Amino acid sequence: MSFMSMLTKKVSMPGREESLPGRDTPIMRPGLHTVNRRPIDAAVPEGHEEVLLGLGCFWGAERLFWQTPGVYVTAVGYAGGYTKNATYGEVCSGRTGHTEVVRVVFDPKAISHEELLRRFWEGHDPTQGMRQGNDIGTQYRSAIYYASEEMREAAEKTRAAYRDALKKAGHGRDITTEIQPMPPFYYAEDDHQQYLDKNPRGYCGLGGTGVSCPVGLGVDAK
Repeated sequence: MSFMSMLTKKVSMPGREESLPGRDTPIMRPGLHTVNRRPIDAAVPEGHEEVLLGLGCFWGAERLFWQTPGVYVTAVGYAGGYTKNATYGEVCSGRTGHTEVVRVVFDPKAISHEELLRRFWEGHDPTQGMRQGNDIGTQYRSAIYYASEEMREAAEKTRAAYRDALKKAGHGRDITTEIQPMPPFYYAEDDHQQYLDKNPRGYCGLGGTGVSCPVGLGVDAK
């Protein structure tokens, strides 16, 4: 297979029939968050919500959100594709359909939906399709997988506002972010969880557009 055909495969979404089958058994047993010491698979506490956010390599993305006030716990994993309990290598092959995501459990009384999403939009370039900077592949695509109607509304309104802001700033490409109901989430391997806490000098691929995302769009914290 030529380099170009491999690259084309890697940035093209596979169909269900050509996706890897995966496995019924989870690839890791979730433990405690290394920063806040809460279980990374904690049930959503009363009054809280969860959302899955894809904004490129999940190492830097997770740190962005565990440092965000109002966030209860974070974890990294895979979602949006077909392969059950996929491994990192399988996801990188482009044959799972998954993107790398951060599971963010947050208190909407402490941080509004739109403020959380402002950090999402400004934390990466949501116009790049199947890549973030030099990271190329289907697993780096931008995504918001929501669990509530409030988050869906906030995602659509902030996307529209950020699209306008990018246009005014002369950014020539449109936003490619998926906004979909939350699919199954599969935890990534333990060494990927809170990676930049365990490896403070490790790789962080986050890089935004430099354009601020407007807030105050009528989607308030509940």
